[in-house]
Amino acid sequence: MDGDPAVESELDSFNLTFPLPYRVAFIIVLAVWAWGVNLHYLYIIGIDVPSLIRYPGRSSPHHPTHHLSTYRLATVLSSIYVFALLVFWVFTHRNPELVLAWDWLPVVYLAVLLGILVFAPFFKSLSHSGRTRLRATLKRISVGGLAETKDGRFGDILLADVLTSYAKVIADLYVALCMFFRSEGGGATARPDRGCGGAVIVPLIMAIPSLIRLRQCLIEYGRVRRGRMTETTGWGGQHLANALKYATAFPVIIFSALQRNSTGGQPPPPHYYRAWIGACVINSLYSFYWDVAKDWDLTLFDSEARNAPDLKAFGLRRRLHVGPPILYYLVIALDLLLRCTWSLKLSPHLGRIADWEGSIFVIELLEVIRRWIWIFFRVETEWIRNTNVTGLDVDDILLPDYHNHNIQGAKYEDDDDDD
Repeated sequence: MDGDPAVESELDSFNLTFPLPYRVAFIIVLAVWAWGVNLHYLYIIGIDVPSLIRYPGRSSPHHPTHHLSTYRLATVLSSIYVFALLVFWVFTHRNPELVLAWDWLPVVYLAVLLGILVFAPFFKSLSHSGRTRLRATLKRISVGGLAETKDGRFGDILLADVLTSYAKVIADLYVALCMFFRSEGGGATARPDRGCGGAVIVPLIMAIPSLIRLRQCLIEYGRVRRGRMTETTGWGGQHLANALKYATAFPVIIFSALQRNSTGGQPPPPHYYRAWIGACVINSLYSFYWDVAKDWDLTLFDSEARNAPDLKAFGLRRRLHVGPPILYYLVIALDLLLRCTWSLKLSPHLGRIADWEGSIFVIELLEVIRRWIWIFFRVETEWIRNTNVTGLDVDDILLPDYHNHNIQGAKYEDDDDDD
């Protein structure tokens, strides 16, 4: 049966096959798989991620390792996702009217997904302690909180940084729910209306993750100023510079929103576009510099240190454990490229172009991939900082070489049991 012509014109092939709620859920499930791969590879090369984030280990050999537990959770989430998507396809047949009528099904799946992943206290066999820790960390950082180092400060920073990469996904989650609950419109499976709820709601939601990290940086600055300042801690200026990096995301969001909300059917003023381009360039380049020089401790931008004789390769550092030098160069180049697409992701005005829905989804996927790669090197850097013992060549003692595939990492266990 043909759908209403007006409805057909609203839903293109991409939205008929892959509505917004399923796109949001896909990226969330993908993130669980990506975190499992992070844990698995870092475990193989001997980097103890749980100790860095102050996650309690279990000594019982009957408990699975953390990455195995994460894979198990990801498998359950993926199975439910595939089932829900197949049921949706069977009942809708890509018919526009049926796609709109069955919009409750993906919303129910989103509720199940979020319930299992964050909120529900049941399913203790599915990384119960890990999900409890995730819930507690989200609660703390949701208001810009930051634990002390002994209580998992690095884990808070890591999760908050991941949320900045999910700014657009979080906004799309809001859009899907807003469209579902509002009285008018086609529901959650209609063409995404990123003006749902008002002109400022979506940009504000996209700004929240950067606001969280900005406040965390200011908290760290305050701790440095209140404590005993040493050569290692400095006077806290690096934390202010890091806060400024997150603040550069706000002009991108603001000028993009101004372009989207231009009225009268006229194109937005050209100075909005020029300001948006300038904001994107500043945000992308500043973030790229920070990734390389600060988050990964590489010497590429240090004219003196990058030629030091004890470096593994030009512009890198003395200790490399994730892979050979060529991998680091490739990752640097990829990070620069994907940082530029990240600025595009922060731009809500691109959603007004119907043909951009598929492209927006690809940009969101690329940002998840960029963050997944970033985690390997950020965790490696934190591990090096925490194992850098003066007078001891920890490069050979504490960590295996990247090319030695026979060395197993530290034995850390999860508590996926019924207690």
